[in-house]
Amino acid sequence: MGKDLKGKELGEGIVQRSNGTYQARFVDKFGKRRQKKSKKLQEVRQWLADASYIDEHSDLDQPTDMIVDAWFDYWIGIKKQTVRPNTVRNYTERYERNIRCIIGSKLLTEVKPVHCQRIFSKMAEEGYKTSTIYQARIALFNMLEFAKENDVLLANPCKKSVKSDMGKPSEKKEALTIDVQKKFLESVVGYSYENQYRFVLQTGLRTGELIGLKWEDIDFENRTMKIQRTMEYRYKVGEWRVGPPKSKSGYRTIPLTDEAIRILENQKAKNRSLKVTPIEWKDIVFLCRKGTPVKNSTYDTGLFKYCDRVGIPRFSMHVLRNPNLNKIQTFCQDSTPY
Repeated sequence: MGKDLKGKELGEGIVQRSNGTYQARFVDKFGKRRQKKSKKLQEVRQWLADASYIDEHSDLDQPTDMIVDAWFDYWIGIKKQTVRPNTVRNYTERYERNIRCIIGSKLLTEVKPVHCQRIFSKMAEEGYKTSTIYQARIALFNMLEFAKENDVLLANPCKKSVKSDMGKPSEKKEALTIDVQKKFLESVVGYSYENQYRFVLQTGLRTGELIGLKWEDIDFENRTMKIQRTMEYRYKVGEWRVGPPKSKSGYRTIPLTDEAIRILENQKAKNRSLKVTPIEWKDIVFLCRKGTPVKNSTYDTGLFKYCDRVGIPRFSMHVLRNPNLNKIQTFCQDSTPY
């Protein structure tokens, strides 16, 4: 086991040199000593993990016998440690649905630009939107670029000549007009998620931020709200996942309007009237009749139903959070209390 200058264990194959830099080294399967030096401990640790894995699964002096499926599994395993769960899910979904069927069983070194192009062309033929095809490109490029950076590939085959700007154009998302907002709010009066929809209009919260909001985040005295987490239900594993906001700027403090305060007080009274609330959800602001959080997809499903009820075009929660808030607040404050 290697040690740093203070005698702390750093792990097998890693030491700290007298000048303060860290060094990782190992002997590959060809008997060649390989090493990396860096001022950052985490950098040499990551290099050692990557290089050891590649050495075990590949022959870097000859064409590798690693297939794309195996490389994806390794790459996504690293991504799980460095990016948000939503990003991992998006990468995985695009790989499993669109990339694997074309190149999953190929040797990594045999993937050519023509194969990458086939992935995007097939998606376009199947009716995917341009935005979704672009997501697939991001996943494919990053996965192959990681192989290039680790000397498994000489070049990334997902190059500029590979076109992905095809498929169905995405629908242009526009802010809701005051008239549409008014009709929508009239349609939800007295229904289960009225408070949530009104609150999103007031605050611009993302769905995950709305679901993960806790009473401890609300400062009624100063009329502010802190956004510190997101929460979503993962159907694939059947459990709730809590994570950080979408970005660093996602951590923010939002001033609360009179209407927002009224909605929160209304929701607090509603929660007190619930017959049962599991202890783990006691501090969650917006609960359903069962005393549990509302699943992400349920909000969009409800939106569609209410839109159809009053004959307005369907829109998503993402659109709901983007109207002109100053205009909607006046209408909300004059609306019928729930």
